[in-house]
Amino acid sequence: MTRISDLLAAGQTYSFEFFPPKNDAELSTLARTIAELQPLNPSFVSVTYRGGAESRQRTFDLVSGMLHTTSLNPMAHLICVAHTRLELADILVSLRKAGIENLMALGGDPPADPSAGPGELAYATELVELARAVGGFSIGVAAHPAGHPRSTDMASDRDHLAAKLERADFGVTQFFFEASEYESLMADLEARHVRAPVLPGILPVTSLSTMGRLSAMGAAAPDWIQDRLRAAHESGGADAVRQEGVALATGLCADLLRIGVPGLHFYTFNTSSATREIYASLGLGAGIPSR
Repeated sequence: MTRISDLLAAGQTYSFEFFPPKNDAELSTLARTIAELQPLNPSFVSVTYRGGAESRQRTFDLVSGMLHTTSLNPMAHLICVAHTRLELADILVSLRKAGIENLMALGGDPPADPSAGPGELAYATELVELARAVGGFSIGVAAHPAGHPRSTDMASDRDHLAAKLERADFGVTQFFFEASEYESLMADLEARHVRAPVLPGILPVTSLSTMGRLSAMGAAAPDWIQDRLRAAHESGGADAVRQEGVALATGLCADLLRIGVPGLHFYTFNTSSATREIYASLGLGAGIPSR
């Protein structure tokens, strides 16, 4: 296994994000997606975590399985909410015992079940510090180009992000749609003397239904992109929307690579075709660091 901080120090990285399957049908889809994406030689892959014992085990099983049965370099997500400090420490120790050394430390959304409680740690920064105490992790944190949904203003948002990145090894952004959003984020961090690399998160929007969910997911598409996707639907239906969404994401990736980003992180939704098409268009995949 290779630490993500070491990969970033060596050059650009290219990575994918998956969510753990809930049932056999989702497991079959994910297994096919992993088989299709593995030949692209990603630098690492990350696995999300929703909280709760069941999701915790699914994330652990998927990350551990990737580590021991594939050539992929996995990173486990972990969230603060609905956990005691002791539970989080136990999870971290279990990850290290399994050989997992890449971690995405997140605050997490408030639990849907009020009885679950908010948890003892309120912020991702506290989870980073706990993971440092356990030891052995390369730690990433989340960054929001448009500001965290619960931030009161952009200045305080950037201050909190800078504090996280001072303790972590790298950041990964929420998805966004214009390179200028990433440039603005990095300018704000540079003004705060933050030097940790921040990977831009890429989400190809390949359907109108996905476009409609973006705001609830934390980053609505700008009007001009919504107009392009609706126009594509009017002229060619769902297939045209998908083609336009892949083209828009490819253009964004090309813009980001031109400004020298440390890498690209793709939100796959457990499917592979859009990511594979972007890779092919940009000529990615060859010579990328891997395990």
